[in-house]
Amino acid sequence: MTDIVLFHHALGVTPGVTAFADELRRAGHTVHTPDLFDGHTFDTLEKGMGYVQQTGFGEVIERGVRAVDDLPADVVYAGFSVGVLPAQKLAQTRSGARGALLYYACVPVAEFGPNWPDGVPVQVHGMDADPFFAGEGDLDAARALVASTGRAELFLYPGDQHYFADSTLPSYDAAAAASLVVRTLAVVRAVDRVKN
Repeated sequence: MTDIVLFHHALGVTPGVTAFADELRRAGHTVHTPDLFDGHTFDTLEKGMGYVQQTGFGEVIERGVRAVDDLPADVVYAGFSVGVLPAQKLAQTRSGARGALLYYACVPVAEFGPNWPDGVPVQVHGMDADPFFAGEGDLDAARALVASTGRAELFLYPGDQHYFADSTLPSYDAAAAASLVVRTLAVVRAVDRVKN
């Protein structure tokens, strides 16, 4: 089965992040959930992003890079929202990456390199009316990524919630989250078949 590194969102390693990781584990995968916030968790996006801004986006990304130092290279990188930053950087720059799963966010490929790496599949998931994903450039970056490689897929879900796959939050959308999990497991199975 596949090793997955799952980076948390701006609320930290919350019960919702752990529950999502456990769902992937029940499918037989090994899921690592590094804590980029030194144990801090937050109850609002504003508080979490305040911590990120105080710490610095660059430092949060580098914490993600350091978190995988002792892991094998052939993993799938996944991230929720701000966790997409280290996931995308590692998928683009760490040799051996098997795939990327970018939930609620996507940054331009040029942030981490000239091109998306050959042979690395990537999925981007977001809601079509999410003010952060659709309104702040992430959707445009995802569309550009899809246009640049035959290994990218963009999945848009109807709605305006950001953390729609976190079962412990009021923003949870059960139908969209179920589709996200099915699609996630499909790409991870495909990666596993190629590996074996």
